[in-house]
Amino acid sequence: MTVLLAQAAPQATGAASLAWLLIALPAAGALVLFLAGRRADAWGHWLGVATVVGAFVVGVTIFLQTLGLPADERLREQSLWSWMSSGALEVDFGLRIDTLSLTFVLLITGVGALIHLYSVGYMSHDPNRRRFFAQLNLFVAAMLVLVLGNNFVMLYLGWEGVGLASYLLIGFYQDRPSAATAAKKAFLMNRVGDVGLAIAIFLLWLELGTLQYTEVFARIGEVGGGTVLAITLLLLLGACGKSGQFPLQSWLPDAMEGPTPVSALIHAATMVTAGVYLIARASPIYNLSETGRLVVALIGVITLMIGAIIGCAYDDIKKVLAYSTVSQIGYMILAVGLGPAGYALGILHLLTHGFFKAGLFLGAGSVMHAMNDDVDMRRFGGLWRKMPVTFVTFGLGYLALIGFPFLSGYFSKDAIIEAAFAQEGWQGWVFGGLATLAAGLTAFYMTRLMIMTFFGAERWRTVQSTDGRDYHPHESPATMTVPMIVLAVGSVFGGGVLYGMVPEWLAPVVGERLELEGGALPHAVIPWLVVGVSLLGVLAGYLFVGRSPVPVERPQRVSPVVAAARADLGANAFNEAFIERPGIVLTRALAWFDDRGIDGAVNGTASAFGGGSSRLRRLQTGFVRSYALSMLGGAVIVVAAMLAVRFVS
Repeated sequence: MTVLLAQAAPQATGAASLAWLLIALPAAGALVLFLAGRRADAWGHWLGVATVVGAFVVGVTIFLQTLGLPADERLREQSLWSWMSSGALEVDFGLRIDTLSLTFVLLITGVGALIHLYSVGYMSHDPNRRRFFAQLNLFVAAMLVLVLGNNFVMLYLGWEGVGLASYLLIGFYQDRPSAATAAKKAFLMNRVGDVGLAIAIFLLWLELGTLQYTEVFARIGEVGGGTVLAITLLLLLGACGKSGQFPLQSWLPDAMEGPTPVSALIHAATMVTAGVYLIARASPIYNLSETGRLVVALIGVITLMIGAIIGCAYDDIKKVLAYSTVSQIGYMILAVGLGPAGYALGILHLLTHGFFKAGLFLGAGSVMHAMNDDVDMRRFGGLWRKMPVTFVTFGLGYLALIGFPFLSGYFSKDAIIEAAFAQEGWQGWVFGGLATLAAGLTAFYMTRLMIMTFFGAERWRTVQSTDGRDYHPHESPATMTVPMIVLAVGSVFGGGVLYGMVPEWLAPVVGERLELEGGALPHAVIPWLVVGVSLLGVLAGYLFVGRSPVPVERPQRVSPVVAAARADLGANAFNEAFIERPGIVLTRALAWFDDRGIDGAVNGTASAFGGGSSRLRRLQTGFVRSYALSMLGGAVIVVAAMLAVRFVS
C-alpha cells in the first residue's frame, strides 16, 4: 500500500473545498421537488436536470484541479460537521476527495446528467414526472454520499440511501402490482447484503476503534488473519446484494419494472457498481487476504456465466440487457478479485460499461417509446428504417459490449480476460476460460437482440393487424437522442482514451497495477482468442435468428436448457427454498416465542399478582367480628403448633 494511505489527509482547499456542493445540489433539488408538489409540474424536471448538471460542473472543476497536483498530493478531506459522538466513537460528516472518488463523481454526475435530460422527453406525458425527478435527484445525492464519504459510516449512509431511492424508483408505477413486487424484492434482497456490510463495519470498529478510511487502512495489519478474512467475506456479501451478484442476483432483472431511465442510471452505470467500488475502496484489506480475493473472483466468474446464459433465452429487450448487466458486473467483480493485477481494470470496465450499457438502455427506452411501451422483441423487426439515430447509437453500444476491436469494451473486458488467464495454476484456466466463453455468449445474445429488434420483417405490422395494437414507430425527440449520441461517442472512444490513463490515475488508491507474466496462455494469443470466440457468437446469433423468420408468439414448447434459463437457472426457486421459506418459519417461531414466551411470562406474572391480590382483597370485609375470628383462628393454630413441637421433643 502506498505511504499516502497511512498519513493524515490534508484538508481540501481551492476547488476541492466546494466538494460539498456535489451532494448539496441534487439533495436540494430533491427537497424542493418533494415539497413543491404540483406547483413544480411545469418546471420541476428542468430543476432536476440543472442540479445534476451543476454537480457535474463542480466535479469537473475539482478533477481539473486534482489533475494538476502530484500523485502523492491528490488525497484531500473535508470535514463538514461532527455527526456522531458516543464514548470513543467519533464520526464526522466528512468527504474524501481522491482519484477513486473523483472517478465515480464524474461517472455519476456526467452520465446522470445525460439520463436526466433524456428523461425530460421520455417522461413528458407522465403526470407524475415531477415526483420521478425528485426521486432521481435523491438517488444521485445518495450515490455521491456513498462514494465521497471518508469513513465506513458515511459509506453505509449512502449505501442505504441508494437502496431507498432505488426502491422508490423501481416501484414508481405504483398502480402496477408487478412494480410493487419488484421494488419490495429489490429492497429485501439488498437488506441481506446490507447486514453483511454492517457486521463488517462492527468488526472493524471492534478491532481498531476507528472507522475512518485513512486510519483503518493504515492499521489493518494489526488485525488477525481470520478476522481479516471474515471482514472481506462480509464486505463481499454487501457487494453481492447491491451489485446483483450470485447468490443475490435475481432482484436486478425484476427491477426493470421501473421506468427505463432508472434502468440506465441505477442498473447500468451507478448503484449496481457500488459493490465494485466497495471492494476497490477496501483494497488494503483485501490485499491481506488471498482467500478473500479468491472468493471474490469465484463469485464474479460464476455470476458472469449465469448472466450470459440467461441473457440468451429472454425475448424481453430490457430483461436481456438486465442479465447482460449482471454478467458484465461479474467481469468487474472478477477483476477486483484478482487483486493488484485487476483493481484498476475493474474500474476501467466499470467506466466503459457506464457508457455503452447506459446507451443501450436508453436505446431500449427509445424503442419502447416508439412501440407503445412494448418490450417483446418478437413484435419488433425492421426498426432501423424508422429509427435511424436509435439504430446507429444502439449498434455502436452493441459493438462496444461484444468487444469489437478498438471500441471501448475491447480495451476493458479483454484486459480483464488477459489478467484472468495470467493467474497461476487452475485459476488461469478456469477464470480465463469461463470469461472467454461468456464473451462468446454475450456476442450471441446481443446479436440476437439486434436482429430481432432492428432487422428482418416488420413484425409489428402483423401484430397491429391481428391484435389491434397501436404501433407508430418513429424517432425519439432530441432530448432523448442527444444523450444517446453522447454515450455512443463514449462507447466508441472511451476505452482507448481511458486504458492508458486509469491504472496510473488510480495508483495512489489501489496501488500500482501488477503486470503478470506467464499464466495459462501466452498473452499475445489471448486477444485473438477472445475476438475469435466473439465472432463465433455473432455467427451463431445470425444462424439461429437471422436466417429464419422470427415467430411473433413464443413457442409453447422449448428445450429444457431454454426453460431453465427462462426460470433464471433456479435462482428464485433457490431463494424461496433456502432463504424465504426458512425465514418465514423462523419469523413465525420467533413471533410465537415472543408472544407466548416473553410476553406470556411478563403477562403471566402480572396476572398472578393481580389474581392473588384480588383474592386477598376478599378478606378485607370491614366487619370487626370477622377480624376477631381470624385472630382467634391464628392464635389457635400457633398454640397448637407450639404444643405439637413440645410433645415431639
